[in-house]
Amino acid sequence: MMFIFMLQTFQVMSQETRQSVFTTIHQRKSVRQYQDKPVPKEKTDTLLRAAMAAPTARNIQPWLFYVITSRKILDQLAEELPYAKMLAQAPMAIVVAGDTKKGNPNEEQIHNWTLDCAAATQNLLLAAEALGLGAVWTGVYPYKERIAAVSKALGLPGHIIPLNIIPIGYPLLDDRPKDKWDPEKVKWVE
Repeated sequence: MMFIFMLQTFQVMSQETRQSVFTTIHQRKSVRQYQDKPVPKEKTDTLLRAAMAAPTARNIQPWLFYVITSRKILDQLAEELPYAKMLAQAPMAIVVAGDTKKGNPNEEQIHNWTLDCAAATQNLLLAAEALGLGAVWTGVYPYKERIAAVSKALGLPGHIIPLNIIPIGYPLLDDRPKDKWDPEKVKWVE
């Protein structure tokens, strides 16, 4: 009898867990205004663990994560990056960058870092939503002036390329997700 109860509990928990994954995915939104409240290190560690759980071609894991809490650097990047002005208000940001020397890059695989880092970024954004944090993907790559600004601010060597910078904090407003479902964008091939 106890075994049946435990099995039923596991099945219910499993269903609840599955549902919470979909809820997090569909509730994720781009947050651009933040409270003046720091993000605890435990939550930052959770974000980074989630990011590093992303799929990666040939398990190369070319990603590097630069956690910025320096007000000076956040303000500097807010001035220099045209679509990241919210950095001036964010308590922290994470730059997701790729190491183009990781693995054995050849002509076909040299750009895998962008795909792997994009997958890591999506995990990070979903984790932020699940933790009650707000975040927004602000593009850096492939824009030369943005890459140069971030690389200079962080002192990155040439083979480390920033893909994006993610401002993160506690949302100031009650932002709502966009419904992006469009059945016209689905093509069935049978």
